[in-house]
Amino acid sequence: MPLMALLWCCLSLSWASAARAESLRIATEGAYPPFNYIDAQGNLVGFDVDIGKALCNSMKVHCDFVAVEWGKLLDGLEAGFYDVVVASMADTPERRHQALFSDAYYRSHSSFVGDPSRFADLSPVSLSKMRLAAESSTIQAAYLHSEYPDSVVITPPTQPEVFTALARGEADLVLADSISILMFLKSPEGQQFDFINYPLDTSKLNSTAHIAVGKQHPELVQRINQAINNIRLNGDYDRINRKYFPFSVF
Repeated sequence: MPLMALLWCCLSLSWASAARAESLRIATEGAYPPFNYIDAQGNLVGFDVDIGKALCNSMKVHCDFVAVEWGKLLDGLEAGFYDVVVASMADTPERRHQALFSDAYYRSHSSFVGDPSRFADLSPVSLSKMRLAAESSTIQAAYLHSEYPDSVVITPPTQPEVFTALARGEADLVLADSISILMFLKSPEGQQFDFINYPLDTSKLNSTAHIAVGKQHPELVQRINQAINNIRLNGDYDRINRKYFPFSVF
């Protein structure tokens, strides 16, 4: 092979490798509006998706998004099917066995929602035998199992199904992220419900969302943290925040 052709071949392979190295595969749930969901055109959209795109733009990398069931997100990350998860995920000691976590990219709280005329006291004794619902494999579901042992805990696989259970009378109360509840209360199905008391103040319900990173990419955590800081400084974060919420979630 002529020398110039050989050099061109090597350069082409080098550029191709660099392009692959600068491409990230991002997973999200796709069933947790307004944070991540699939719109009428079949596109993955939502706050998490827009934040992921802004972070990729800041890091100057190409990103491909894929929807994965909530309960399978960390298993797929651990298996290397994708590089990061941007899905409103709390950083917990149990999850650290499977993933590394970025700094927080938004904050929220967990609340109960239901018929306010029926509930005021949320103590485990008062809610004994009541049907309490939360999305499966979430910190809210773990909290219900731990703190309400005498209640019937229902754990549908997606957040919309949790709210549907409440609307249909299949659950008495739902424990969920307060922002997600706010979106539900604005829907036709949520008109008869409201927050029950104040958000729960407990360390068991982590109020910050983080980006999960595959353990094989520790260097990526710092790059993502820097990108979170960058989009906070350049106005991208505030622009995305205003698109979805009338208040700051950071």
